[in-house]
Amino acid sequence: MRRTLSFLTIALTALAGCSDTVGTSIPTTVPSPPPAGSPWIVSSGIPDPRGSGGPLPTNSGQAPLTVGTASGTFQPVPEGTQAITYDSAAVPPGATAQVTVATTVKGIRVRLAVTGLATRRAYGAHLHTKTCTSVPDDAGPHYQHQADPSPPSVNPAYANPRNEVWLDFTTDPRGAATVAVEQTWTFDPVRPPRSLVLHAQLTRTDAGKAGTAGARVACLTLRG
Repeated sequence: MRRTLSFLTIALTALAGCSDTVGTSIPTTVPSPPPAGSPWIVSSGIPDPRGSGGPLPTNSGQAPLTVGTASGTFQPVPEGTQAITYDSAAVPPGATAQVTVATTVKGIRVRLAVTGLATRRAYGAHLHTKTCTSVPDDAGPHYQHQADPSPPSVNPAYANPRNEVWLDFTTDPRGAATVAVEQTWTFDPVRPPRSLVLHAQLTRTDAGKAGTAGARVACLTLRG
């Protein structure tokens, strides 16, 4: 009996000494999520267009938004810099917006999700060419795949949902909404859209007014 126990002790000791060569334990720690209100969060579900097959690396906000996700919490100036509300009744401080751009087989898919807005209200929403400032018009005109040679663009041949990115929506009883559109083209990597602008009204399509949607009530910068 003593010989048997001694043999088992020696065998177990030998196995313990070889454990490092048999395998390595896999860490179970999950990386901490980005802090709340982070101006740039890249969606891990979007494939890297460079062909690695893995998720996109986190973007510090220095690169244009051609694929990935930008989000922000609206505040009035001077608290709001990356996400600014110009009309606290339409876009209360603390409301949020998230814009996600993903590549598709044919082009791009743009998704907008908002929370905390006025309830059961319709908004116009478009991607614009410049970043947000305290002045609503500083965000520039709508981003267009084929630019209208005669700006400001109110010509339905250019100001339309096929040539621009229109994300109009109506909020639910909680002030939330989600909308997505797909285009058969992609953003210009040198001059991509720089902001999302929320408007007070739904977007018009009639000649001479095409693309207009009332006052600019909030702006989310898509590039830091």
